[in-house]
Formats: sequence, structure tokens, C-alpha cells
Amino acid sequence: MSILSPEEIIKKTEEFVQKTLANAEAGHGWWHIDRVRKNTLRIAHAEGADLFIAELGALLHDIADHKFNGGDHTLGPRVTREWLESQHVERVVIDAVCDIVLNNSFRSLRSQNGMTSLEGKCVQDADRLEALGAIGLARCIMYGAHAKRPMYVPDPPLSLDAPWQVNEQSKAPSTLHHFYEKLLHLKDKMNTKTGTELAQEGHLFLEKYVEQFLKEWNGVG
Repeated sequence: MSILSPEEIIKKTEEFVQKTLANAEAGHGWWHIDRVRKNTLRIAHAEGADLFIAELGALLHDIADHKFNGGDHTLGPRVTREWLESQHVERVVIDAVCDIVLNNSFRSLRSQNGMTSLEGKCVQDADRLEALGAIGLARCIMYGAHAKRPMYVPDPPLSLDAPWQVNEQSKAPSTLHHFYEKLLHLKDKMNTKTGTELAQEGHLFLEKYVEQFLKEWNGVG
């Protein structure tokens, strides 16, 4: 049993995450984590999930994002386990949080064996909300610049069933193509009723953006 209270563990974990992600790419830094935490708690309250596990999962879900660590999906859970063990957190909680960190990935959109716990589903929905709406648009553009993707290329054509969607490591040929690779799929991939409801407005925002972008690109905006 931990000698710290849940509130103390949360506070120390906040400090650990802020320090660890101090130099992270802006779209995956502390303020992203904090927004995911807030929406996780909102969803978890509505869905009846364990708030302590859900909040820890939200705080640690990007502690070692595979996109910035050579595609290593195991590093995040390892860092998470080491941290929580150092805080003497109960093993059942550690295992639950590590499972969230391992499975909170876009790859589970195309897998039948993704997130299983309710707490994990709340975290995953909150993380997916970050890819929708005005925040999602800003993060997508920022990551596209970080990855040195072009803003848009007309070929290949935009499609929700595009040939570059082979696996998680596939590279969309442009930032706008990434909308069709991932972002425009998200509203139909939410795990919870609350998450699904929250996703609708952000999805419509992205659809309107794509429509306006293509009008301007083609000289009719």
C-alpha cells in the first residue's frame, strides 16, 4: 500500500510529467496532457470509471510517445511502471495504468484487441478529442511542420479509404491527407457515449475547415 494519498500521488505525478515533457514537441507537451486529464475526468465522471486510475492514465499517457522514440511502444509503459513503483502505488493500480499507456494509440482504431478497461476508454476518448476541433487543427498543423510534411499535395487524391493507410507507421503524403488518414475517422471510433457526444462538434469543425481549405486551394474561396 502506498504511503502517499491519491491526491499526493497525483500532485507528484503532475510534477514528474511536467519535468519529463519540458522539451516535448508543443502538441504533445504539458498543456496537451492537462487538457486530456480534464476531459478524461469529465468523461470518467459521466461513465462511472475509477477517477484515480483514469487521472493517472491521462497524466502518463504520453510520457514516452512512440512517435518521438523510434516507434517503441514499450518505453511508455516501462517509464510509467518505474515511476509508479517509486511512489509505492498499489500493483493493481500500476498494472491498470500501464495497460492504458500501452494501448492508448491510434493503432487500436484498426485493432479488435485495444483498450479494454473503462478507465482506459475514457483516457483514449479524451486523447482523441485533442485531435478534433480548433485544438486538433492546430496540433495537426504543428506536427505536420515538425515532421516536415507538405501542407497539401493534390496527388494521391484525398480518400477515407486511402492506400497509404496500411498501418500505424504509414506516412500521409501531406498534412491535409492526415485528416483522411486519422482525424475524420475519430468521431466513429470513440469508446464511450460521453466521448461520442463530445466528438461531434469538433468533427464538424474539421469538415468545414477541409471544405474551405480546398476551395481556397482551387482558387474559388
